[in-house]
Amino acid sequence: QVQLVESGGGLVQPGGSLRLSCAASGIGSIFSIYHMGWYRQAPGNQREFVATITVGGSTNVADSVKGRFTISRDNTKNTVYLQMNTLKPEDTAIYYCNAHISLAIMTPRDYWGQGIQVTVSS
Repeated sequence: QVQLVESGGGLVQPGGSLRLSCAASGIGSIFSIYHMGWYRQAPGNQREFVATITVGGSTNVADSVKGRFTISRDNTKNTVYLQMNTLKPEDTAIYYCNAHISLAIMTPRDYWGQGIQVTVSS
């Protein structure tokens, strides 16, 4: 079974930085064929897209975090990262790791981590 475990969250002051990690297990050497992403959900809001990174390494980030957040992956460690700089109170949310696979021989599948809290406050 695919399991995604987020780490690196916590409490940080505005303007500070955090790096989230998402370690994948249960997929062994095929981590490299999964597109990976980060999503977040704040109280009162719906889950929203934050950033994605494709199998080929192309990245996309939400306008709200562009220039501040960077997504990357290390296929040798089966891990995707979200470097968050210049954090703002509005970044406070539960952050979820996502793994997406889309192959012609199967229906697309999404796997989600349990989520990790990021709180930006003085």
